[in-house]
Amino acid sequence: MTALRNIRLVWLGLTAGLMALTLWMIFLWVPTEINQGNIQRSLYFHVPVAWTAMIAILLIAVASVAYLKTRDEKWDRLAVAGAETGIIFAALMLITGMVWAKPVWGVWWTGEAKLTTTLILFFIYVAYLMFRAYFPPGEQRRRLAAIIGVMGAVDTPIIYYGAQLWERAHPAAVVGPLSESDSSVDGPIGLTLMVATLTFSALFVYVASERYRLRKQEDEVTALRRTISLLPPRSASSTDVTSGVPVGGA
Repeated sequence: MTALRNIRLVWLGLTAGLMALTLWMIFLWVPTEINQGNIQRSLYFHVPVAWTAMIAILLIAVASVAYLKTRDEKWDRLAVAGAETGIIFAALMLITGMVWAKPVWGVWWTGEAKLTTTLILFFIYVAYLMFRAYFPPGEQRRRLAAIIGVMGAVDTPIIYYGAQLWERAHPAAVVGPLSESDSSVDGPIGLTLMVATLTFSALFVYVASERYRLRKQEDEVTALRRTISLLPPRSASSTDVTSGVPVGGA
């Protein structure tokens, strides 16, 4: 337990250091983009949190498949931890996107496919967590939640390919296999984006692992309560076991 605690502290320190470096690079080191100005710095927040939100739903899908195959509750806990953390990054993805869109596009939101599928991803997280909260606990809840998690991951490739399939206001992919030489980022902008993505990925791993640990403790407490509730009630005895004196006095 001490070793795991030390690992958590080291990872927390590493994440905090990366976050400090990222903020310095975003606001002090990387040059201001010529066309969009300072609002372009939203790129270094929007893309990393979007990446993390999509990685989170893939983690949920992998953990859900593992649970369906093994019925091991650790995979179910991992899926829940991924969902509870991923929904935060999905919300940040929408917020940072709208903050960036307003000065550049003149509107907070458009109905293009990439943005719509991104909003659908957020609602998938909401639906998954609401199902977990309101469906009766047990094997059936875990199994159905796993199915929802697997189905939800289908939205991830649609989001990535959205700008290429239905190109409108949203730019084409700047990273990944679909990025082209004229759309990819390099130099200080590319380096800052890479460091920011690494930072938010490390933050996701830390928060999700902490949520997994807390979820495990919650399950242990629930199991202990269930065990206590199943214990037979203590019957009244004619002798006080503490003092050895018969009930009612000598």
